[in-house]
Amino acid sequence: MLDKFFEFWTTIHFVDIIEFFGTCAFAISGIRMASAKSLDWFGALVVGFVTATGGGTLRDLLLGVTPFWMLNSVYVWCTIIALFFVVVFRKQLVHLNSTFLWFDSIGLGLFVVVGTEKTMSLGYPFWVVVIMATITGVVGGIVRDIMINEIPAIFKQEWYALTCIFGVMIYYALDFFNVGTVFTQLFCATSVFVIRLIATRYKLGLPTLKSED
Repeated sequence: MLDKFFEFWTTIHFVDIIEFFGTCAFAISGIRMASAKSLDWFGALVVGFVTATGGGTLRDLLLGVTPFWMLNSVYVWCTIIALFFVVVFRKQLVHLNSTFLWFDSIGLGLFVVVGTEKTMSLGYPFWVVVIMATITGVVGGIVRDIMINEIPAIFKQEWYALTCIFGVMIYYALDFFNVGTVFTQLFCATSVFVIRLIATRYKLGLPTLKSED
């Protein structure tokens, strides 16, 4: 297991770094929510792992490739590191009420880039890229919320999935103008992060579907 962890760092690409930090960010957000439900360490680890890998797993299965976390143990280590991070800094995270939003938004932005890159590299059209990038960003959170008996954030939070679509459009626009790959990836991830925070701050959202009286 450890040999795969070190092998990851010897054959690394920039998108791999993005995926690593995205996994850590989503794992922290999942474990942070699990701690609010008073789960034990193992339960929190499971929730964190599912949050970090759920979207990418479904994406890879739909694309007909081996789920990414099965190819290298680094993603399991990400979750373990995230667990100890939350344990060590639990008091600070509890006092900072916005920590969940920050880590969830960071993970969302980074995973939109990963989903976009992977789907584009396999030659799929734009509409498939949009769907796969959105799946990568939101499905882990959906499973997390179901596991801890919460309404999935995608159904109640401002511009959650819509932010992923904006991110893909920004990525395609920069790629069309032949902007450097690293800048494109960073700008796309940052844009998703900022748009999510702005939408949350100003309560930007789609119309609510209401039943008739």
